[in-house]
Amino acid sequence: MHPILETRKLCHVYSQGTPFEQTALHDVDFTAYAGEYLGIIGHTGSGKSTLIQHLNGLLKPTSGQVLFDGTDIWSDPAVTRQTRFQVGLVFQYPEYQLFEETVYKDISFGPKNMKLDEGEIDRRVRQAAEFVGLTEAQLAKSPFELSGGQKRRVAIAGVIAMEPRVLILDEPTAGLDPVGVDAILGNIRDYHQATGATIIMVSHSMEEVARTVERLVVVNDAVIPFSGTPREVFRHGAELETMGLGVPQMTRVFLRLRQLGVDIDPSVYTVEQARDAILAAKGVG
Repeated sequence: MHPILETRKLCHVYSQGTPFEQTALHDVDFTAYAGEYLGIIGHTGSGKSTLIQHLNGLLKPTSGQVLFDGTDIWSDPAVTRQTRFQVGLVFQYPEYQLFEETVYKDISFGPKNMKLDEGEIDRRVRQAAEFVGLTEAQLAKSPFELSGGQKRRVAIAGVIAMEPRVLILDEPTAGLDPVGVDAILGNIRDYHQATGATIIMVSHSMEEVARTVERLVVVNDAVIPFSGTPREVFRHGAELETMGLGVPQMTRVFLRLRQLGVDIDPSVYTVEQARDAILAAKGVG
C-alpha cells in the first residue's frame, strides 16, 4: 500500500495572536494508505475533527503540509479544488445539510459541481443510491419525507456520487438505533469492498471501530500518541482510559484480569479473541 493522504508537521492554531488562541494540532504526522479502512478516535476537543478538515482542504494549516498522492494540496488552487472532489467528507449529522426538493437532486449536487454530463451524473446518482440502499421510488421523494436513517443515507450518497478516492466519515452512526448503526456500517463496508476506496471513519464507539477498521489512529491533546491495528492500540487500554477514551467492554474485562494477576493477553476486543486467549492461558490448543 502506498500513502494516499499525509500530513507533515501539521499545526493548526485557532484565533492566533488573540487572547483566545488555541492549538488544535501540533506537529502531527499522519498517513492514510490507499485502499485501507482507517479509524480515528479521540475525545471531544482532542483535535480529530480539525485533522480531518485539513485532509480535504476545508482548513488551511497554520504550518506544515497536507499531501494528497504526494502533492501538497495547497501548492496550487487547481490542486486544492481537485482534492476536494477526490477526498469526500461526510460531516456529523449530515442530514441537516440536505436542501433540494428531491433525493435525486440532492445526490446529484456534487457531480453537477464537477461539470459532468447528464448521463454520467445519472449513472453516479443511481449507483450511489444503490450503495446506500435507497430505492428508485425514494429518489423521487423529498428528503424530508424520509426517516432519520434514510436521510443519513442520502447525505452519504451525495458524497459517494463524486466517486472520491478517499471517503471520510465523521461519526457516521451518531444518534442512530442499533439497527440503523448496523445498516450504515454495512453500507460503508460494501462500498469499501466494491470500490477499493480509502475509508477514514471518526468514531467515539470503541466497539464500533474495533469490529470495523483495519488500523486505528489515536488523537489526544493536539497530537497522535500512537496508532496501529486495533489489537496494538488496545494494548494501551489503561492509557486510553486516562485520555477519557473507553475501551471495548471485552478489553476492559481482560485488563482487570491482568491487574488481578492473571497471565493473559489484555489486548483482546472480540468474543472470539477472548475465547482464544482463555484457552491459551489454560494451555489448551
